[in-house]
Amino acid sequence: MRECSRLSRRAVLGLTAAALPLSTAAPAAATTASLIGGERLTRDGIQVRGATGLPRKLTARAWLVADCASGEVLASCNAHRRLAPASTLKMLFADTVLKKFDRTERHRVTDAELADVPAGSSLVGIKPGITYTVEQLWQGVFLRSGNDAVHVLAHMNGGIAETVAEMQARATDLRALDTRVVSPDGFDHPGQLSSAYDLTLFARHGLKDADFRGYCGTRTADFPAGGGRTFQIQNTDRLLTGAWGLGTYQGLIGVKNGYTSHAGNTFTGAATRGGRTLLVTVMHPEAGGNAVYEQTAALLDWGFGHGRSARAVGTLVEPLGGGGAAAASPVAAGKAARAAAGAPGAAAARPSSWRLLGGAAGAVALLGAGTWALRRRGPAATGTTGTTGTTGNAGGPATGTGGAGGADTGGGRRS
Repeated sequence: MRECSRLSRRAVLGLTAAALPLSTAAPAAATTASLIGGERLTRDGIQVRGATGLPRKLTARAWLVADCASGEVLASCNAHRRLAPASTLKMLFADTVLKKFDRTERHRVTDAELADVPAGSSLVGIKPGITYTVEQLWQGVFLRSGNDAVHVLAHMNGGIAETVAEMQARATDLRALDTRVVSPDGFDHPGQLSSAYDLTLFARHGLKDADFRGYCGTRTADFPAGGGRTFQIQNTDRLLTGAWGLGTYQGLIGVKNGYTSHAGNTFTGAATRGGRTLLVTVMHPEAGGNAVYEQTAALLDWGFGHGRSARAVGTLVEPLGGGGAAAASPVAAGKAARAAAGAPGAAAARPSSWRLLGGAAGAVALLGAGTWALRRRGPAATGTTGTTGTTGNAGGPATGTGGAGGADTGGGRRS
């Protein structure tokens, strides 16, 4: 039990909840799903009222359009359907870890911090022995969806298990009950799931932070190559950069794309026009290539046009208490928490069975307390009433290592 003390109480509870078998975890979420966002969002198929003109060629298995400021859901399709999120899960990673480190902090990468990066991952090109600023690591996460950057930051945060646990706790705080975190990078693992609703929650929360907003809207950056040299990395969000035959989308401000051989393409985008910001999440369109971007752009166009007359079919809920791993751990508090947790990387890359069993009672208490709180907040929560594969970024699979050679093409595994 000595090693267990390295994990924070919040992390232990989150880790245990995340590690519960899907057959065990699903009923707890199912009992409260109807309370999250409104009853209409739990229905199958398209939900819209008061507006017409939705795009005709929408093949995505799930999608959602929402007003970022008010949280009103203007239209959706299978909003709470649980699907593999791919690299869009990195939005939750950022929501959880981003404020723990000052962006000017410098970190020398070790071999151990890269040893558990899954084979076939999308990479930004981090090398052991090179010192990076935290800002550069986050550029690797947001621009190239680099799993190598995610793993370095996760080890700085106390380890993979600690970070996964904190992400699960953060999802609970954000009331993203469709989400089950298995890895911090979005790489495909059995049982790792989210929904169009939850991904939109992550994006909306993240965009309230200036650093998150700045990173996800950055088109290019110079990245260290060692020996004082740098190479340029480009954001893989095609609506932001206009790559692969697409034009840039007017007013786009981010946020995150994803691709895996299991999930296919996923994307959450945000754009501002006329002082109004809309969020759109599209998951698993039938066609590959640019389909996820084209359908996102079409839904944004609808939201800025016909969607102006739409009456809300649901709402993006607010966090339970503004707590969670990220909000509770600004830079100074985060350093103190990591010191209490032990040296970076001390937590095992994969949670051991005794850790899971040891925290089982706490996880049950956490889930029970969350359900009680949601029921207690019934009116506010309801709002308006009326998988296994590999990962990467939306579009073509990429396994490049950044720089000139890190193009958005390559093998079939990413995230």
